[in-house]
Amino acid sequence: MTQAAKRGFPTKRDAEAYLATVEVAITQRQYIDPSDSRVSIRELGDVWLQDQRAVLKPSSMHPLESCWRVHVEPRWGDIRASDVRYSEARSWVTELTSKRGATTVIRAYGILASILDVAVRDRRLSENPVRGIKLPRKQPKRRVYLSHRQVELLASEARHPDLVFFLAYTGLRWGEATGLRVQDVDLKRRRVYVQENAVMVNGTVHTGTPKTHASRSVPYPDFIDPAIRLNARGKSQDSLLFGDGHHLRLPNSRDGWFAAAARRCREVDPDFPRITPHDLRHTAASLAISAGANVKAVQRMLGHASAAMTLDTYADLFDDDLDFVADALSRARASQHTITVSESAHHRLPGLGPDGPSREYLGP
Repeated sequence: MTQAAKRGFPTKRDAEAYLATVEVAITQRQYIDPSDSRVSIRELGDVWLQDQRAVLKPSSMHPLESCWRVHVEPRWGDIRASDVRYSEARSWVTELTSKRGATTVIRAYGILASILDVAVRDRRLSENPVRGIKLPRKQPKRRVYLSHRQVELLASEARHPDLVFFLAYTGLRWGEATGLRVQDVDLKRRRVYVQENAVMVNGTVHTGTPKTHASRSVPYPDFIDPAIRLNARGKSQDSLLFGDGHHLRLPNSRDGWFAAAARRCREVDPDFPRITPHDLRHTAASLAISAGANVKAVQRMLGHASAAMTLDTYADLFDDDLDFVADALSRARASQHTITVSESAHHRLPGLGPDGPSREYLGP
């Protein structure tokens, strides 16, 4: 065996050609050192997760860490970045789809793809081998909208009726409402200033900025004012508005006070829907839109990033508005058509003037 073959090239010309391509790649900053791509997905994943912790809230970080630990690391942790193949990743996604929901599949794939994106940016890989895999679609969750009467019934059966009314008529998220402090309430203007969000992560309440990282001012109707004043009475400015010295926990369990109140409502009203605390936020949007609020006002109330997001989220609530637009256009056209026909008759009928038939008209 020749010395060239031992180095991996059958001829000197092949070795020189390879060297030339490497030099060109280095000059154009496109060269990938093979040793850099031998790093494992686990090593890259640990760094990626550390970077995410620096920018994400605990409530967003927890599902990522859980998905990495349960679905991504066991399958890909020991694999080198250079050995990841599109076909194998696609088979993994297919298998995961048969066992898990779309949200889990999309999250798991997103973690792997994002880790490999970083490898590309670090010039460990020339391209991401898993991008372009078709993913399952998430099915939108059914939204529940309560009527004014149903909100009244739910509040009458609930352990915290003031909070039920407040959520249903302001649209605040649970964590935003339970994170409110007395100093965040403007009793004169009937407004609350949303500046803090309290979320439960692994049994521990974490407080931070609202979901969009932006504070906002939200008005509340006058009939809620007595309850707000009662909850604020005798408390220091830094005290929580709702709750006695501690954040109220989200009552999502079947045995919680909220679920129990909903069950009692169904005993009174068989048509009362199954509902979660977050559905009161949807209810607030529905009641505001039905009362005539425009999409921009609803966006500001809910704290959405844009009016487009509000429209996309609650497109079904604007169906009546579309019917109204269509009816208004029909009425406008009919009115304009009547005017046009009248003017046309005035100009076209012989002998017809503003004061009746013209004297010059000698028609039959």
